[in-house]
Amino acid sequence: MGVFVLLPLVLPLTAWPMARIAEVHLAPRHATALLTAVAAVLAVSSTLCLALLMVVGTAQLPGNPLPDAWSDPQVRAAVPLEGVAGAAAIPALLAVAAAGAHALWRHHRLRRRAARALAAVPGQARIAVLPDDLPYAYAVPGRPGGHGRMVVSSGLLARLDARERRALIAHEHAHLAGRHHRHLLITQLAARANPFLRPLRTAVAYTTERWADEDAARAVGDRRAVARAIGKAALASHGAGGRGLPPAHSPAFAAPGPVPRRVAALLGPVPADRRWPPAHSAAGLAAWAAAAGTAASALSAANAAVTLLLVLKAATPL
Repeated sequence: MGVFVLLPLVLPLTAWPMARIAEVHLAPRHATALLTAVAAVLAVSSTLCLALLMVVGTAQLPGNPLPDAWSDPQVRAAVPLEGVAGAAAIPALLAVAAAGAHALWRHHRLRRRAARALAAVPGQARIAVLPDDLPYAYAVPGRPGGHGRMVVSSGLLARLDARERRALIAHEHAHLAGRHHRHLLITQLAARANPFLRPLRTAVAYTTERWADEDAARAVGDRRAVARAIGKAALASHGAGGRGLPPAHSPAFAAPGPVPRRVAALLGPVPADRRWPPAHSAAGLAAWAAAAGTAASALSAANAAVTLLLVLKAATPL
């Protein structure tokens, strides 16, 4: 395997241009699905790489519970600087596990806090209007198979006209219908597993908002109304100093995204429903290069895993 076993740790860097290309050149829903899948593949690959480094690099240590045959020189030769790599992989894996557990715990805590807030609202309507002068709106995902609910404050509704209110509700409904919280959670976990994947998390936070914007524009039939609703909501929240954001408003549910870019996109033409840039264009060539890096990372991790398993199988009669 040699140094190739280390590739999954650094090849996520190749996905950075893909994130930018997808944001600009792909339809928001296709960009979201693509970047989420890429982030998941790269995160699993890098985590598997760390696990392999730990197994091979610590097999020769005294008192290790692994089979003694795994400390055979042939096994250790599979990884360069196996002692250093194995020792470094242990705290790295512990950090990945702790960061992932914290992200899941935070996500669960936010959903519980949102559920408690909704419990004070009478009825079970899909739209819950809270009597609050502070401006905010957010979508609370439901249980698997459920529909979720939308929450909006009376303070925000008072700042919008009738068409803008429809746009706001359509936007939050799009978050629920598209299960955007799942994409956001997956990319958040991926970024915790490998810090090089943080640009993909940021990109997905933006593309999910653009996805909801475009769905809302189709629902109300007025792109400018959606742009005005977004702008007014952002200005109102900024004026409130962020105090109006309820506990449930978090990237675990729906991130606000760069508002000026979203407004500019809505004031422009409807984006083409494109799954991939044309291969002959500069964007297409860059996308294929990033896709090649992603595939190389996954294949490298798989090759390292299979090779190591064969070496370990030959070294010990398990």
